[in-house]
Amino acid sequence: MVTRALIFDFDGTLADTEAAVLQSWQETFRKHGAELPLDVWHTVIGTQNTASTMLALLGKHVPDPETLRPGMRARVLELLETGGPREGVLDYLDAADARGLRLGVASSSSGTWVHGQLDRLGLAARFTSVETGDRHAAKPHPDTYLAALATLDVTADEAIAFEDSPHGVSAAKAAGITTVAVPNPITVDLDFGHADLILPSFADRPLDDLLAVLGRGAG
Repeated sequence: MVTRALIFDFDGTLADTEAAVLQSWQETFRKHGAELPLDVWHTVIGTQNTASTMLALLGKHVPDPETLRPGMRARVLELLETGGPREGVLDYLDAADARGLRLGVASSSSGTWVHGQLDRLGLAARFTSVETGDRHAAKPHPDTYLAALATLDVTADEAIAFEDSPHGVSAAKAAGITTVAVPNPITVDLDFGHADLILPSFADRPLDDLLAVLGRGAG
């Protein structure tokens, strides 16, 4: 099969933003005498349900948990100020450019968040398609991936998806795309058995080697 496009999840895949988000929520819970249950956290990674689920839990400790959103967001941005892309990501993007591959992002997060973070990281110009959860049904639905395929003008057989969460893998697979799981420290112990390949880090295997392992060419 010929590969013409790579489609990346954003949070936790291109950049380890999830660590900052988790830390912010953990700090918020502790300020109110509670601990964030990680088993619940794992069920919402890669979806649009994180904030609503966490605020519902905080409702047991805070009269109006919605008032906590601005402070939580500000703390996330503070934690991300010096963070860059995940290790090996830039090498993958450079190798894709050298091969003439089209690049897209498929994220459950909002466009404001994803575009803002891509700008912060200096990656915005790399991607022809950025599909987000405020424009399409969020993962595990395949809609963000289907939209990326359409914008990039490629078929599912011509693309490879990269994901850090089981929900994200489910979304990409439902779109018919060969999917590589690249877990981050928060998701590394989750079940990725439905991925086509599990890659501990982008730095562990160059893109050319990955394509060879998957039996894929590029064109």
